[in-house]
Parts: sequence; structure tokens; C-alpha cells
Amino acid sequence: MIKEFKEFIARGSVIDLAVGIIMGTAFTAVVNSAVGDLVMPVIGAIMAGVDFSDYFVSLNGEHYATLKAAKDAGAPVISYGQFFNVVINFMIVSFVVFILVKNVNRLRKQVEKAPDGPVEPPADIALLTEIRDLLKNR
Repeated sequence: MIKEFKEFIARGSVIDLAVGIIMGTAFTAVVNSAVGDLVMPVIGAIMAGVDFSDYFVSLNGEHYATLKAAKDAGAPVISYGQFFNVVINFMIVSFVVFILVKNVNRLRKQVEKAPDGPVEPPADIALLTEIRDLLKNR
């Protein structure tokens, strides 16, 4: 059983998956910072300094100054402002992944187009070249 486990771990796909998860976690931290520290303050400034993360509706009918105060009081709340932040975060991640995949696909096409060695001409061109050479030798 230990031998099988070693073979499983040594597979390239398991290592690739682990690297992907680690990179995804790091990428998530970068995106969260971009949304929270760059995008949302700009949107908040445009919306007269409003912080979306503090938008909520209290379901018990009482008024609370902040979302934290409502949660500390144990009130049931719908935090639609935080939901809005998560949607913005998702859109940014989706756009960045789209740009990344688009550029990777473009690079793959360039690599596929690049010849590895001398390129042989198509059969009709080779035939015409052969005919030309025969006519020259006459």
C-alpha cells in the first residue's frame, strides 16, 4: 500500500494540482486586495464615500448603525453589500483568468506556427521547382 501511495504522489498530475491550488490561493489574496483596496474605494468615492460592505437589511425590524453592530446584537441580517463585493471580486477574477487564458492560447498558436527546422514546400511547389531545374539543365 505504501508503494502505491508513493506512485500516486509521484504522478505529475498530483504535483500539478498541488501547485495549482497553492497558486490559486496566492492569486485569491491578490484579487481580494485589488477589490478591497483598489476597486471598491473608487466605486465608494463615486457613490459619495459609501462602503458597500456595510449595506445590510436587518430582518428583526430594528435599526443598527453598522453591520458589525447588528451581528454583535445577534440580529438576522441580509448582507447584500458584502454580496455585491463578492460579485465584483468574481468579475475581476473572471476577467483576469480570461486575459490569462487568451494570452496563453495566443502563445500556443505562435509556438505551433514556429517551424522546428527547415520547412518543406508543398508538393505542387516542389514539382514546379523540379521542372524548373530540369529545364535549366537542358
